[in-house]
Amino acid sequence: MQTQLADFLRGTQTGNDIERILRSCVHCGFCNATCPTFSLLGHELDGPRGRIYQIKTFVETGTVTETVQNHLDRCLTCLSCTTTCPSGVEYNHLIDMGRELVEQRIDRPLPQSMLRWVLRKLLPYRRRFAFFLGVGRLCRPLLPASLRAKIPEKRAGMTHMPASHTRKMLMLDGCVQPALTPTTNEAAALVFDRLGIEVVRVAQAACCGAVSQHLMEPVEAQDHMRRNIDAWWPHVEAGAEAILVTASGCGVMVKDYAWHLRHDMLCRDKAKRISGLCVDPVEVLAREDIDALRVEDTRAIAFHAPCTLQHGQKLKGRVESLLKRLGFRLVEVRDAHQCCGSAGTYAILQPEISTQLRTLKLDSLEREQPDVIATANVGCQTHLDAGTQTPVVHWLELIAGYPATSP
Repeated sequence: MQTQLADFLRGTQTGNDIERILRSCVHCGFCNATCPTFSLLGHELDGPRGRIYQIKTFVETGTVTETVQNHLDRCLTCLSCTTTCPSGVEYNHLIDMGRELVEQRIDRPLPQSMLRWVLRKLLPYRRRFAFFLGVGRLCRPLLPASLRAKIPEKRAGMTHMPASHTRKMLMLDGCVQPALTPTTNEAAALVFDRLGIEVVRVAQAACCGAVSQHLMEPVEAQDHMRRNIDAWWPHVEAGAEAILVTASGCGVMVKDYAWHLRHDMLCRDKAKRISGLCVDPVEVLAREDIDALRVEDTRAIAFHAPCTLQHGQKLKGRVESLLKRLGFRLVEVRDAHQCCGSAGTYAILQPEISTQLRTLKLDSLEREQPDVIATANVGCQTHLDAGTQTPVVHWLELIAGYPATSP
């Protein structure tokens, strides 16, 4: 795709990155076939090819409209398009840069701006989020049904005191996960303890930066990234084998630290090291002797593979294979590649589309009447849980024995 950048971008680092990515696109349209918003809305400009065309027009002319911004906003960044793209277009980086440039040119309506500001100042901060979630739970009976569904009931934690081991791996606790699904990281610590691996949780490491990045505040996102790198670095130098990230959405972001901090001369080498150490738990378990983790569990389990796991981290089918090896009974899930509509803050900012996608996904997941739905991302877990009576858990909880194995 030939590109002639406008003066405001020509010769800049961002302009060079955008031009390189645009030139790799052959405009074939294969991406539209697996795009959730294109499938749902049927509009060319709500598919990857259309969004690429809109970004191209903007960076060549410098002219952009609110309509273009709306079409870019409606992208879930599910990255299903990158899995089907024959040309290897870095759509994830292109959509980020395109949105950021558009955000600089167009002022949003005040209610939109305020909502985005609140999300940025609330979600990434663990204690702050936990406090307001607690308040929301207290007021839950008084809230309208639409809001009540977005506030999950409190889940009991697991009681386990892991032993000290020679092998050590760091683990990102995250920002909202400790309050929303506290058993996820507790289950991870238990599972890895059984394998002789000590999980080290560094309190100073919190939000991965994804919230700010997806809300078009890259400088703020990079501050979160640097804080995590600084928190982890002494442990990395002390020999930590890896950085476990149990939320696949956060895993995509941490694995991409090297890209986001590529122009930071002081931090880019550390960022590259951190990205290289970041792993999803399934990547570790796949190379370990897991006989000690085998279970007796007869429940029917439907696995929802988050987009960030199968498209973002390219780990499609890995969790399903592992669970089957351990003795779990998985049922078939139709259209497993499709997004559930969670996509971080998307469920809040684009509730209508998000809810439609969740309905379609739950239809597929519950087609075989499973006893449990398992997934690999806190956002997907809470989003799906709000729309079904079927228990929704993180797959590590199954291996740890939570919840109880009786249907």
